[in-house]
Amino acid sequence: MFSSLKSFSSNINSNYSVSQTVTSTAGPWKIYDAKKKSTGKTYSVFVFERKSLESHGGSLGRSGASAFKRSVDEVVERLKKEASSLARLRHPSILELVEPVEETRGGLQFVTEAVTTSLASFLQEKDDQERAGGVGGRSSRYITEDSDGTRRRRELEIDELEIQKGLLQISKALEFLHENAGLVHANLTPDAILINSKSDWKVSGLAFCSPPENSTKPTSVQPISLSEILNLDPRLPRYVQINLDYTSPDFVLDNNLTCSADMFSLGLLCVALYNSPHRSPIESSGSISAYKRLFTSSSTVPSSGNGFLSKRPLPRDLSAHVLPRLITRRPAQRMTAREFQESEYFDNILVSTIRFLDAFPAKTPNEKAQFMRGLNKVLPSFPKSVMEKKVLPALLEELKDKDLLSLILQNVFKIMELLPSSRRAFSEKIRPRLKEIFVANAKQAQEKDPARDAGLMVVLENAGRIAENSSGKEFKDDVLPIILAAIESPTPSLVDAALRSLPVILPVLDFSTIKNELFPVIAAVFSKTSSLAIKVRGCRAFVILCGGSNESSSADDGLDGLGPDKKKKASSSSALDKYTMQEKIVPLIKAIKTKEPAVMMAALDVLRVVGDNADADFVAMDILPILWSMSLGPLLDLKQFQSFMELIKSLSRRVEEEQMKKLQELSVVNGGRAPTPSDDFLGFGGVTGTTFDSANGATEDDFERLVKGNSVPTSNVAMDAGWDATPATASAAVTSPPIRSPQFSWSTPSPTSNTTSSQFGATQAQPAFRTVTPDLASFGALTPSSTQYSQPLQPITRPAAKAAPTGPQASSSVNWSVPVAPAVNPWASSSSTPMSPPASSFNNTNSGMSNLNLGQSRPSMNQASSFSLPPPPSRGSSGTPTGFSLPPPPGGTQRQSSATSFGQSPSSFGGMTHQPAGSMSSMMNSGMGATNRTMNSMSSMNSMAGSMSAMTPSQPVTQPQQQQPQRSGLDKYESLL
Repeated sequence: MFSSLKSFSSNINSNYSVSQTVTSTAGPWKIYDAKKKSTGKTYSVFVFERKSLESHGGSLGRSGASAFKRSVDEVVERLKKEASSLARLRHPSILELVEPVEETRGGLQFVTEAVTTSLASFLQEKDDQERAGGVGGRSSRYITEDSDGTRRRRELEIDELEIQKGLLQISKALEFLHENAGLVHANLTPDAILINSKSDWKVSGLAFCSPPENSTKPTSVQPISLSEILNLDPRLPRYVQINLDYTSPDFVLDNNLTCSADMFSLGLLCVALYNSPHRSPIESSGSISAYKRLFTSSSTVPSSGNGFLSKRPLPRDLSAHVLPRLITRRPAQRMTAREFQESEYFDNILVSTIRFLDAFPAKTPNEKAQFMRGLNKVLPSFPKSVMEKKVLPALLEELKDKDLLSLILQNVFKIMELLPSSRRAFSEKIRPRLKEIFVANAKQAQEKDPARDAGLMVVLENAGRIAENSSGKEFKDDVLPIILAAIESPTPSLVDAALRSLPVILPVLDFSTIKNELFPVIAAVFSKTSSLAIKVRGCRAFVILCGGSNESSSADDGLDGLGPDKKKKASSSSALDKYTMQEKIVPLIKAIKTKEPAVMMAALDVLRVVGDNADADFVAMDILPILWSMSLGPLLDLKQFQSFMELIKSLSRRVEEEQMKKLQELSVVNGGRAPTPSDDFLGFGGVTGTTFDSANGATEDDFERLVKGNSVPTSNVAMDAGWDATPATASAAVTSPPIRSPQFSWSTPSPTSNTTSSQFGATQAQPAFRTVTPDLASFGALTPSSTQYSQPLQPITRPAAKAAPTGPQASSSVNWSVPVAPAVNPWASSSSTPMSPPASSFNNTNSGMSNLNLGQSRPSMNQASSFSLPPPPSRGSSGTPTGFSLPPPPGGTQRQSSATSFGQSPSSFGGMTHQPAGSMSSMMNSGMGATNRTMNSMSSMNSMAGSMSAMTPSQPVTQPQQQQPQRSGLDKYESLL
């Protein structure tokens, strides 16, 4: 910066941070941007360096140097006068002094309000741009520094409205000087006009100001001598002397100091603003003689006849009505500053609007409201620079009036819409004011405020524009608190508007902010509200938070006030995680007590979106029950119920598919066997080894060996023949391995291989296992001696079977340890099809016996007995009758397959379920229990058979497969008794 200020300790240097670069110049003053250390507010520091004058007199002699020093001292005194005059004059159109002038060893300095540039520098920059090829031909050489330290090039525009507005402000300052202060400016030039950050034109350069001649108004300003100020010193720079190009002939020709001289200078300034280059039509080059020579000819004096010597056309109202009454030789013909403001040049709506804004505080409330309502229509006609720098700050200043809050904000957001640099304007000017009004002030006054609510509604309606012009951090710190205040507001319309704005504000916020700050507030309001509209809007908000869209909702209630073509696009991804959806949103939906269809359908949309993201088990256990409960609501119509059912079916299919896929994967991984039809999944689990199942090595042959007392070879196909059918030798290479003899657990097992037959006849590998049952062959008492009943028990000769039996041959003597040759059992099943598991036959014994009648004919062979014992598995002929059977009950129902008492039924032996191979003790207990029941049943059959021997038909029935008659098993049993 300037070296002289660094060597001094002054109030300005200690309290302000001064920029190192020159922002602009105004005559002898260099302007620097500054910032007050205590407040951070921006100001401007005007600095005059004495060495800029002394450098011109370095080659003078001793006497000349002394005279030059006196001239420099006079200049310094005039500059002090300029600063001190600013301190005494307070007006909106006069530059505001903040810190008084300080004299340092290097020069002078003082602090004013922040200014952007001087009008002289601005016009010079425009000339440079035009010479370089237009407005965009050269970038601005003037740099401004923001309050945060960032530097950017100034954006300056000058158009018709900007000039009109500036001239209007200058005329107001002149009016104040002439009529109130009683002063003549005397040097009104572009260097004396400064432009602040709001694009307002301010009057300065009061170094030559003086009371007019014959003035009676008291003033502290010392009058000037025209002869002295017009005595130009060539040794001094021109910018510290009066500028003859903007001086009135009253000074030079008439030596008359009057207020009308300033109006002549104002007329020359108006021409310079439109001229190209932007210079005064009078060019004297700083020479009094040249100035006087110009006024000797009408062609060199600006007038309406020569277009006021402007190289560009002037506005018609200005050239026809204003300039002829300003640039005139006779002071009495010139208009005053007040008349200038009322001229036709300012008679347009835009200038009138600005003038109304300047006088806004003095207007009545009704006028203010009426003005704000009409301003919205006029704003598009304003230049962008005027809107941003003049209109917008004026509106924000009036936000302190709560009654006009909503009307002013509507115009503020309209300006944001029109400005190309709306992001910067919002960040620097609008956002801080919004936070101050709706967040800081709201905490102080918690009561309901209709005016504030109306303004807040305007903010919510423009939430999209706010989000577009804010960064994420700015929105979170300054705007989100406003949104949350609206959601928590007791006014339902505000809550609705805030929730409706979610689609446009969510993309600006991060996940953590949404989950931890925004969602809890929405959830609290949703759970507490008694308004159905807020319930519906809350559900819509949940849909948006979960990543859904309300455009295709099941029931559009029209609460948003938007047409179908104006719906806002929802965020593309979910704003909440799956945990929050399942653990926070679903309980809120479940807790809804109302059955109103609008709320139910809105909740349906929420559950639809959550169901798409939730786990399958959560859908099954939590979401589907809620949907079923809501679907049965008494107020739903058919279409609404169908909507619920569509979602229920869709989610159910998803659960089914995922569960089936999971089970299939588990089945492949674990290698588990598929369940068989005989598995009783409803049972409580039985004792191991009680069920005849190939899984534990037990077969029906175990029971046959038990009751016959000897080992009988088994067939490869289960349940193919009757009890006593001789098994046929397996054809081809298929043979039946020997079966291990049943024996007690303490006896040593024989080392023979074990054969296990499956339930359906297919032989499959099974672990070595046997059913532990007592070996009846070891009980000698069961072997009868030869008695009178021995003769009828001899076997009957019958045709040879297809294959020779593998068991022992029949003999004439009775041997209980050897299986008897099978006899014809006319009541056994002749079906060759595999037997389906029947119900327990022992449970039906009483009913079967009670239905016997003497005169009843024997049932046909293809009827299944409800009281018969199951045959052992055999590959012999399916029509082989058994030799051990009891008469069936009459009128037995026709069955597809033979019903046996020991088939593969889940209810056999007390409904024992299939168990895998278990402990030997449990199997032994089971086997012993089965043996006891079997023996008891046989003893009861003996007694019944003895009493019914007379009822047995004497004529046997011939089976279709057997051509010769056979004796019935009951006859043999009768002879035994």
